[in-house]
Amino acid sequence: MKEKKGELQQKSAEELAKELRQVSVSAFFERNRHLLGYDNPSKALLTVVKELVDNLIDACEDARILPEGIVTIKTLTETRFLITVEDNGPGIVKENLPSVFCSLLYGSKFGKNKQSRGLQGIGASGAVLYSQLTTGKAVKVWSKTAKDKKMHFYEMFIDVHKNQAEVKKEETLDTTKAHGVKVELEIEARYQKGKQGVDEYLRQTSITNPHLQLSYVNPDNEKIIFKRASNNLPKEPKAIKPHPHGTELGVLMRMLKETKSRNLQSFLTTDFCRIGGGTAKEIITKALLNINDKPQNLMHDQVEKLYKSMQEAKVIAPPTDCLSPIGENDFLKSVQTEIKAEFYTSITRSPTVYRGYPFQIDCALAYGGELNPEESIKVMRFANRVPLLYQQSACATTEAIKETNWRAYGLQQSSGNLPIGPVVLAVHIASVWVPFTSEAKEAIAHYPEIVKEIKLAVQECGRRLGVYIRKNVKAKEQREKVSLFEKYIPELADALSSLSGEKKSIIIECLQKVLKKGLKDLLAEAKESEKEEIKGSIALGEKQQTLE
Repeated sequence: MKEKKGELQQKSAEELAKELRQVSVSAFFERNRHLLGYDNPSKALLTVVKELVDNLIDACEDARILPEGIVTIKTLTETRFLITVEDNGPGIVKENLPSVFCSLLYGSKFGKNKQSRGLQGIGASGAVLYSQLTTGKAVKVWSKTAKDKKMHFYEMFIDVHKNQAEVKKEETLDTTKAHGVKVELEIEARYQKGKQGVDEYLRQTSITNPHLQLSYVNPDNEKIIFKRASNNLPKEPKAIKPHPHGTELGVLMRMLKETKSRNLQSFLTTDFCRIGGGTAKEIITKALLNINDKPQNLMHDQVEKLYKSMQEAKVIAPPTDCLSPIGENDFLKSVQTEIKAEFYTSITRSPTVYRGYPFQIDCALAYGGELNPEESIKVMRFANRVPLLYQQSACATTEAIKETNWRAYGLQQSSGNLPIGPVVLAVHIASVWVPFTSEAKEAIAHYPEIVKEIKLAVQECGRRLGVYIRKNVKAKEQREKVSLFEKYIPELADALSSLSGEKKSIIIECLQKVLKKGLKDLLAEAKESEKEEIKGSIALGEKQQTLE
């Protein structure tokens, strides 16, 4: 029907239905690359390197191999770079190579309740997608799984409509390399140094991964070696079953349909952690259900009652062997290796829980040395050993640091801001599920339980810093004042001798005695003051914990 002048042409439901189509995940992210961290050229370079280095470390840790990597960024033009990342990991079998690099949401860790850098299977394939989007070039991958096996080479694109690999070239090669993977990508980007550049990202990666040995050649052809600070691999986290207090209603409904358990009691005791037979009976009875009910037969209102009963049940916290914190000693060694300071301290808090998910906080602090005393303290944020360089102001870590009273520890601070002083503060959260604010994984959501734990870790490092400042820095200042006064003793003695007629030598001797006694009294007074301030600081921390 033709549209008359001044009238709207209506479409039928059948015509609209013809326009509907399913969009693949690759096509979606091709249009929305900013969701993966490819907001701008500078961040794009960082994100590609980040995803490939994360894969490098993950692969080695999974195979229980001390990771060694080579990262090279070669300048092709002012805005185009060739990125190569090579590792000594276990390699990837030939059959999985196309899917690992050219299928988004393809991976082995999604849904596993254990600490991991990546969970969604988007990282490496997202980098490949960005590469072909900006340069039209294929990804090149070399992989070898054992010394007595051939190396496999693939050159391929992502078919965004099918979310699968489109292989352009495939070869089998002979090489002396024992095992590992090498990836080569060409991308449009911009290289910059500074606190949000690739150089800083790799430096921070070496701090939070003390077992990593990394060789890096940047676009300026500068070679940097990040040395391994520890020969100990991190404790291997173990997957745990869901905790009843961290399960949502929709997830419970799905689990009831998919379970292999024959009755409700068996379902609760085998599909969840920390639920024994007695607790299961209590939950079922309170929900007005029967222990022999078949999980798949529950009606919606029955599932809701079961869910409510599970949330109200007294269940102990989930096991924490699913976590692998950095640890006080290794974190301290890493910070000492990369940051030149005069005082260092670190702490690892005991594990705790939010929404049924275990998490643990590591915190390390460096003070003085070459650090600038006139600027705000430098904050390093990490989640599951991965540095977070963007969106600092939106992160729970920054909020917790700002809310801490740093004046009690000897630093300057205005309300609602980071303190001023020569300090680097590194905070790491290890968790089964880190609540990032976006897919780019740059900031941690403001969960009260997480903010509280970060504050407690930061406060402990702050108290230790306060003790050091009072004991060393203030004592040094007092000695400098005494030393300055000592320089003027001869002139003062000369003037007093002229006025009193007493010998100059006798006056100098008396003044020196007074000065020594005064210094002794000052130091004793400072020591006593230090004790009182420490008590007050601890009391303040305990009061804050009670209030929270």
